[in-house]
Amino acid sequence: MTVGILALQGAFREHRRAFQRLGVDSVEVRLPKHLKGLTGLIIPGGESSAITKLMTTYGLDKAIKDFHRAGGGIWGTCAGAITVANQLPGHTTQARLGLLAVSLERNAYGRQVNSFEVALKISGFESLFPGVFIRAPKIVSIGKQVEVLSCFEECPVLVKSDRVLVSVFHPELTGDDRIHALFANHICGELIIT
Repeated sequence: MTVGILALQGAFREHRRAFQRLGVDSVEVRLPKHLKGLTGLIIPGGESSAITKLMTTYGLDKAIKDFHRAGGGIWGTCAGAITVANQLPGHTTQARLGLLAVSLERNAYGRQVNSFEVALKISGFESLFPGVFIRAPKIVSIGKQVEVLSCFEECPVLVKSDRVLVSVFHPELTGDDRIHALFANHICGELIIT
């Protein structure tokens, strides 16, 4: 099993470190050819408009959709969640992959100075998870097929459906690798020891 991390902009190195700790191979993805042979792909946090512009420039927008259609798992964190969503009210010109039936509001939890950490209850986890929110988007609606794994203040913050996982917070910044293991085990369909 090898997981790719989109390495155009954002916190891709931190995701690689998490997979290293789990013993899962990972590679940086910058071009469509880098998707070959991967089981899953992470679209990291960063600046969503920059990420989508670069994806379009390098032909990754179409390639990532094809990768998912062929069975690849996708995980979008924070800005990556925005790129994966099918709706972004008020930002109709920003490109999106449209892989998950969710609607997000950008920067809804505040600006950079309003960043915070909160203990989250996550479905299937025995103990709380440290949710790091940095200019996080808010999930304002979800489709019928979307499963909510965690909420904060009654809003979903971790959801999944059809080999797509979305977190509006940053698991890669915590040192707690359980969501990375969840992605490998349940979204990519590989069993690893955690």
